[in-house]
Amino acid sequence: MSSTHYAAEKQVAVAAVRRACVLTASVFNKLVKQETLTKDDKSPVTVGDYSAQAVINTILGRTFPQDPIVGEEDADDLRQESGKALKERIVQLANETLTAPLVEGEKEEWGLGPSQGRTADELLDAIDRGNYDGGRTGRFWTLDPIDGTKGFLRGEQYAVCLALIIDARVELGVMGCPNLPVSASDPSGPRGCLFVAVRGQGAYQLPLDRPFSGPGTRLTIPPTTPETLNFLESVEKAHAKLSFNERVAQILGVTRPPTRMDSQAKYCSLARGDGGVYLRMPTGTGYREKIWDHAPGSVLVEEAGGVITDGRGKPLDFGLGRTLGENYGVVAAGKDVHDKVIAAVMQAKAEEDAAAQVQQ
Repeated sequence: MSSTHYAAEKQVAVAAVRRACVLTASVFNKLVKQETLTKDDKSPVTVGDYSAQAVINTILGRTFPQDPIVGEEDADDLRQESGKALKERIVQLANETLTAPLVEGEKEEWGLGPSQGRTADELLDAIDRGNYDGGRTGRFWTLDPIDGTKGFLRGEQYAVCLALIIDARVELGVMGCPNLPVSASDPSGPRGCLFVAVRGQGAYQLPLDRPFSGPGTRLTIPPTTPETLNFLESVEKAHAKLSFNERVAQILGVTRPPTRMDSQAKYCSLARGDGGVYLRMPTGTGYREKIWDHAPGSVLVEEAGGVITDGRGKPLDFGLGRTLGENYGVVAAGKDVHDKVIAAVMQAKAEEDAAAQVQQ
């Protein structure tokens, strides 16, 4: 495939995610470190979510005005009198981000630069562009402005995630990880990575502060053995069935402890060889996986030479709407080990079902 295929979309998406990462890092430094955390709608995560979605949707609205967006937030609460203070803070943050000076690779016609401030109504309308329901045909973007909210609040891993889906297939994925070490071998070293993949063109890691400065590092998932294999898992127990994962690891002969982190940073770590298996099995709560939680990571893993399926080995379906449908889990791994992981998942599930039968 020609490297010019989706070149404009890629450039715009990288710029939008970089700006949103600057915003979310600013929210953390200004609000999380200095304010008492509350669970109400003025919490820093809420401010960051809305502001980052306003920024990214504003840029996409200027560059690809016909493209709908499947996003996590809508602006209904901000239009109420009770949301006035929150709205003012979001408008200020979004405009600070949009009007920051242009950097290498950006264009003023994308709605960026010192003269590009927006009114409150324009920014609320931009947030509401994320109300699209997705579907089997056509072209749309999907966005998670802060994926991994608890990691964000802890100052650990979170990601700004954006993907382009065309006829139910993810064609482009971009993820910004402000707190991810540039190299896993130097965990206390420089942080801030941007990951990008265009279908048929490979997966790359770029410096978050200068994503247009060079081609970046091409990512390939390396071969693994049971001794080198380890699992990438969620920190939050509500998000994945970690005891089940332990049994799957036993079946596979995995001896290394799992690496636990929030957000799609796990997909980024897998793509660059920082762990051999991403395993997220359902907790039995009836939760349906959202497409924005997996679309960018799925194309990154595939373009790094990996395989991603549900827990039965079937492809993830991004054409069902805002979710992936009935939850059979998610398994991502290198090509050399993915089939073995699925077999181990099936065995562990059979054991679990048999034990449940005995208890009845």
